[in-house]
Amino acid sequence: MARIEKELCTGCENCLSYCSVGAISIHEDKAVIDPQRCTECYICIRNEICPSEAIEATPIESFIHQFQHIISDPTETTAQTGVPGRGTEEAKTNDVTGRYKKGEVGVCIDMGRPGIGCYLRDVEKVAMAVAEAGLILEGPEITPLAQLMTDLKKGKLRDDLPNVCFLSIIIEGKCPLGTLPSVLKALKKVEKEIDTVFSLGLASRVDEKGYSPVLDIIKQLDIPQPIRGKVNVGLGRPLITD
Repeated sequence: MARIEKELCTGCENCLSYCSVGAISIHEDKAVIDPQRCTECYICIRNEICPSEAIEATPIESFIHQFQHIISDPTETTAQTGVPGRGTEEAKTNDVTGRYKKGEVGVCIDMGRPGIGCYLRDVEKVAMAVAEAGLILEGPEITPLAQLMTDLKKGKLRDDLPNVCFLSIIIEGKCPLGTLPSVLKALKKVEKEIDTVFSLGLASRVDEKGYSPVLDIIKQLDIPQPIRGKVNVGLGRPLITD
């Protein structure tokens, strides 16, 4: 875990601007880390920002702090998925993964952001809301968040985790096209009940004319249409040789 050695700290305040969630403050002329706010991202350690080398990493013993560090530190790789950063390929790589078939929509809810972070109590609120609306949440082989759930079908997290903070974490799932309106309505409702931000990504296959009916759905729900997107043409197809 990240900690500050008080005897070495000079109170120079260099570290304050580096902490992406404001977990470091000055108390009695010494820098201190709020363990409830710290995401274990190690940005203060990786950048070697302390001139007196007062910030150090100590052994991470608990599962949740190890998990927190791996998800919040982009230089780490999640063992279950083999993916660095937040541990998921995300919905936008469907041309490679092939997870979403015709008539299905992949949903990626990117909770938190550097500078804001997100507590798991808010992540659970969103996960349970969309699961109740019909989103089929991905399992631990796809997204690390599922490792913290006691009920994947309901999006329920472990009861001991509501005050654990992450820099950012992703809720992923899929649903039939006809269920998408209910999922989006649930998101619009729950966004008013959480104390963080999220961004929404939708992945679907286009029809024969290159159009996605998802655009009609978000227009009907008065959700702003995306001004950017990503299309990976042909990626992931096996090489065919004679």
